[in-house]
Amino acid sequence: MDRVAIIGVGQSAFVRGYPGSIRELAFEGFKEALEDAKISVSDIGASIVCSAPEYDKQRSPSGVFAEYLGLTPQPTFYLESLCSSTSMGLRMAYSLVKSGLHDVVAVLGFQKMSEISSAESQERMGRGADIQWESPFGTMMPAYYAMFAKAHMEKYGTTLEDMALVRVKSATYGQVNEKALFRKPVALESFSDPEHFMSGPVSSPLRVGDCCANADGSSCLIVASEEKARSFSQKPVWILGLGAASASVNMSGRDIFTGLAVARQAGEQAYKMAGIEPKDVDVAEVHDCFTISEILAYEDLGFAEPGEGKDLIKGKETYREGSIPVNVDGGLLSKGHPIGATGGSQIRTIVLELRGEAGEMQVKDPKIGLVHNIGGVGLYGTVSILGRE
Repeated sequence: MDRVAIIGVGQSAFVRGYPGSIRELAFEGFKEALEDAKISVSDIGASIVCSAPEYDKQRSPSGVFAEYLGLTPQPTFYLESLCSSTSMGLRMAYSLVKSGLHDVVAVLGFQKMSEISSAESQERMGRGADIQWESPFGTMMPAYYAMFAKAHMEKYGTTLEDMALVRVKSATYGQVNEKALFRKPVALESFSDPEHFMSGPVSSPLRVGDCCANADGSSCLIVASEEKARSFSQKPVWILGLGAASASVNMSGRDIFTGLAVARQAGEQAYKMAGIEPKDVDVAEVHDCFTISEILAYEDLGFAEPGEGKDLIKGKETYREGSIPVNVDGGLLSKGHPIGATGGSQIRTIVLELRGEAGEMQVKDPKIGLVHNIGGVGLYGTVSILGRE
C-alpha cells in the first residue's frame, strides 16, 4: 500500500476585500477541508503553506497559520512558485507522504490581495519577471500574455472572437459556482460593443473581458498515505501523475510564443507517470489567467493540435457536455485569482468531479481529471493527474 490520495478539500469564497486577517482567511479553506476529510487537527502530521509573498505584511506565514490552526508542534513549511504555489505544494506533500516521513499533510494556499492597491498588485506581479532586465521597463502580466496572443493570432489565425468565446464559457459556469467572484452571464456581443466594459482595451489584443481579476481567498488539500486514506475516507482520490518544469524568466530565452514549454513538459511527465494519454482525461482545470491562456493550454496538453485549440471552444467541446470539459467551475476568469489559493481551488474542483459531488458543474461519470497550473508567464508549470477507484 504505497499510493497517495487526497482525502479532503476546502475553499473559501473568492472575494474582493475580505474583511478579516490572513489567518482568518486561511481558516475558512482549512475548516472546510478538515470537515470534508472527517479528521481532526491531531491527525495532521505536517503542513505546507503556499502563497506569493509581498501582498501582505506577514513574513513566514506558515508559522502564524500553524499556531492559529492548532497545527503546532508539527513541522510546517512555506512554499512559493507564484501562481502555481499550491500545485507545487501538492507535489511536496506527495513526496513527504510517499517517503514515509508523514502520513497526513495539509496543503494551505492563500492570498489576500486587497491589502494593497491594484497598481501595487500589478507592480508585484511584474516583479515575478526579471527585476534587472524586464520589470523595470513596465512589463505587466497582460502585456506578456498579449505577446502570446499576438503570436498565436499571427501564426494560426486565432481571432478576438475565439478568445471571447472562452470568457462566455467561463461565465456560463461561474453562475453556478457559489465560490466564484463573478456570477453573471457574459454575452459574446459585449466584446464588440464599444460602450461595454468587457470590450475596453487592456493590452492589445487583450480586453477587459480577456483578463482574470485579483481576489482574496484560501484553499486547502488534505493528502494522505493509502493506509490512512482507506481508514479515513470513503472516496479517496488518488494522485496518479505529477509533472513540473521551469523556463527562462527572460522572454529572450524562450523558443516559442505560441505555447508554454513548461506546460508541455509538465504534461508529458504527468501523463507518463500516470500511464495515460491526453485522450484519457475526462475533465480538466487549466490556468486561464487570460482567455488566450486557455486556448494555449488545450494545445500544450495535447487536447488539440497546435493551432486547433480555437476549434475546441468554437465547437463547444470544452463545455460540460463536450468531449473534454475544461474549467466547468468558471476557471480563474470567473472565480478570480487569489494567487496562492488558485491551484488548490482547481484541485478541489477536480476532486469533487471525480467524487460525483460537483452539483450543477458535474461532468458525467469522470474517472480521470487533470489540473494545469502555471506560475508567472510560463516560468513555472505544473500538471497534476488525479483518479478515482
